[in-house]
Amino acid sequence: MRIGELARRTGVSPRALRYYEEQGLLSPERRPSGYREYAERDVRTVHGIRTLLAAGLGSTVIAEILPGLPAPGERRPGPTCPELLAGLAAERARITDAMRELDAARGLLDAIMAAAAPGELITTPRPDASSARKAPRRS
Repeated sequence: MRIGELARRTGVSPRALRYYEEQGLLSPERRPSGYREYAERDVRTVHGIRTLLAAGLGSTVIAEILPGLPAPGERRPGPTCPELLAGLAAERARITDAMRELDAARGLLDAIMAAAAPGELITTPRPDASSARKAPRRS
């Protein structure tokens, strides 16, 4: 498929797809005419890239993770090398912290929206380490 078709199927602009290629995240074949030719697996790859970008990972880290991501229904994801585990653990901790902060912000917004009158005192407890929801650990 050409870049326009991949863009339509993934909801990602052709410009972003070219950027992913520049970063080494996508490697389309080239036709003799120079046009990029994408395979079906590239649709899954772009979805994986978008998910990891949304989680705040940079393209360098994503380039290391992508080879270990299986297609849906295939084997369980895993790092391509053990050295990657420490970096992944740090990224997971960063995401967990961001989720806690977002949860606190949502709680404050809920309190503001639920206030009976504009002058009503808004109080929301700030989550501490003991009351914050913790993401389940993966083994």
